[in-house]
Amino acid sequence: MGAKKGKPGKPRGRGAGAGSKDADQPVGRRVLLIGGALVTLSAAGLAREKLSHLWWRLPGVEKARVAGAVDFRGAQWVAASTANWRRADRPDDYAIDLVVIHVTQGGFASAVRVFQDPRHRAAAHYVVRKDGHVTQMIRELDVAFHAGNRAYNERSVGIEHEGFVDRASSFTDAMYEASARLTAGICGRYGIPVDREHIIGHVEVPGTDHTDPGRYWDWDRYIRLVRRARTTGA
Repeated sequence: MGAKKGKPGKPRGRGAGAGSKDADQPVGRRVLLIGGALVTLSAAGLAREKLSHLWWRLPGVEKARVAGAVDFRGAQWVAASTANWRRADRPDDYAIDLVVIHVTQGGFASAVRVFQDPRHRAAAHYVVRKDGHVTQMIRELDVAFHAGNRAYNERSVGIEHEGFVDRASSFTDAMYEASARLTAGICGRYGIPVDREHIIGHVEVPGTDHTDPGRYWDWDRYIRLVRRARTTGA
């Protein structure tokens, strides 16, 4: 999320998220009938690689899901609007190799509220509060519209952090510790290396116009904490 480039620290009008229009949008208007489900196609037709990601729509092959289940122990489940994410079966259909760090440019409650708004068209998998409380809003197996780049959405888990990019006080010890444990768990589940090539800021996503997490986010400290949590399991 975060402030847009060129305007560091300026809160966005609608609060959290990659923006009201994400790069992950449906394609085309032709229709294919697969197992009784209608799937939109581009005018040129959908590539074989794309078709392979529709396997879970076939009758009898969709992965069982438990309502309210979380991927991070201790997280509180609050569902984001279904307009703000896309159903998937990661990592079977899309490999996960990135964690994207965001800052809400607002309060925790407002971020959660915005991600529940279907008009927002954006949401992250997790929101971390200043006191270290973690709320999960989208399952990691699904594609959240958080990065403003379809390919990056498909390969990443997005974590929002309560606060503002221009306020060093936003990033508390409790927040760093909880977020590091969360990221360590994600890296462990998917075999993601704990380094700055695979744990990135929203600002580093190609095509984005956001600046978060900003200059006050302590990357050296954060990576150190993630590595410690991966080693100790804390």
